[in-house]
Amino acid sequence: MGSKLDEYRRKRRAGRTPEPLPDGDVVPRGDDDTFVIHEHHASRLHWDVRLERDGVLVSWAVPKGLPTEPGTLRLAVHTEDHPLEYATFSGEIPKGEYGGGQMFIWDSGHYETLKWSDREVSIVLHGSRVEGKYVFFASGEDWQVIRKDPPRDPDWEPLPELVAPMLATTGTLPPAEEDDDWAYEFKWDGVRALARVEGGRATLFSRRGGDITATYPELRGLGEQLGSTQVWLDGEIVALRDGRPSFKALQARMHANEQRARHLAKQQPVTYLVFDLLHLEGRSCVRLPYAQRRQLLEELELGGPHWQLSPSFSGEGAAVVEAADEQRLEGVIAKRAASPYTPGQRSTDWLKITDLRALDAVIGGWRPGEGKRSDTFGSLMLGLPEDGGLRYIGQVGTGFTEDMLRDLLKRLRKLERKSSPFADEVPRERAKGARWVRPALVGEVVFKDWTEDGRLRAPAWRGLRPDLDPKELGS
Repeated sequence: MGSKLDEYRRKRRAGRTPEPLPDGDVVPRGDDDTFVIHEHHASRLHWDVRLERDGVLVSWAVPKGLPTEPGTLRLAVHTEDHPLEYATFSGEIPKGEYGGGQMFIWDSGHYETLKWSDREVSIVLHGSRVEGKYVFFASGEDWQVIRKDPPRDPDWEPLPELVAPMLATTGTLPPAEEDDDWAYEFKWDGVRALARVEGGRATLFSRRGGDITATYPELRGLGEQLGSTQVWLDGEIVALRDGRPSFKALQARMHANEQRARHLAKQQPVTYLVFDLLHLEGRSCVRLPYAQRRQLLEELELGGPHWQLSPSFSGEGAAVVEAADEQRLEGVIAKRAASPYTPGQRSTDWLKITDLRALDAVIGGWRPGEGKRSDTFGSLMLGLPEDGGLRYIGQVGTGFTEDMLRDLLKRLRKLERKSSPFADEVPRERAKGARWVRPALVGEVVFKDWTEDGRLRAPAWRGLRPDLDPKELGS
């Protein structure tokens, strides 16, 4: 009859791994009441739950860790028994060896057995991080684990499934006498993204709430770095060109399918600049003042190959604006230090300070190009939704790359219609020769000012905004 550790030994080679490799038969020597949970950064992050039983550690690999909410089911892969010596093991398993990667003890303590059979194990864990009743049970060929009682903290709040971002208002630098009441961050030339992290997995959401995780595969490691921490983050995804964020460089990434995204992640990687914290470990943070949220965010010590904290400066707004200008950044966001986070609302507690104005507008048509652009288009006809329909605000003909021209024309031809989508009359000289489209695409432009008749003065194209819906521009 073989030993309970035969499979364990078969998968490991003496001298190649620092893991314990005891000789001889298994000899029970405990009270079957100790447990250990390892955080295992192997090819994919997971947590190994190990329970002492009859001289070995009966083990399950739980990809997202033990659930914190009652009734939540999670996959639990029943793995080989481990020796009792493994209860104190932590270290680096060499690459190429079974389970290669960093492993450390996430929690340990004692447990009570309520039921133990070949198909079901019901226990109560008493650790420094985990406290509660869990049931491991076989479900077909797999095992699952469920939490049976609520967290011991009665104020625990589940991690929300979705959070809408707080929005800024265009403004000017706060008065000097109020400078100390504000914090200042650089305005990044990117796309807004919120990150929901649970069980070592980060899910990225666009401003509209769409799942964009597959578009930026290089950001997967953010969840692995945070491990078991439950958190909602707010930030901006940017693409760097010559050391500075470039919205044009980001365009190729924003529209890539999953397969193309994996290729571009290596050729044109992005960086996620995190600037706010909305939920942390069973606590909503949106009611906390910005200064406190920022402190909690910094304590997470985020930093990786493709993510980092966006700098924040208390006071000295004029100096931050000057630094943004010197670095040719888009501008500055001033945030009132005492202000809460108001999901889905535009607030004067956040102020966008830029020399150029930025605007999201709806494309209502296009005019054919001439000369070098005779095979694409010359300009786009833009509008803003109002109660009476789409109001014409002018056209933009600069700021396009060749790739943008070709991509936009392809998209616009699919949306063509015979009549103008604008509620008001477009000037005759502008409407002549125009090709009208269904107002379904949103793009961003920058401009100097508004003319007296409500047109954009000196606009330049920034790029499409697939994260925005035309209907929300009127709000």
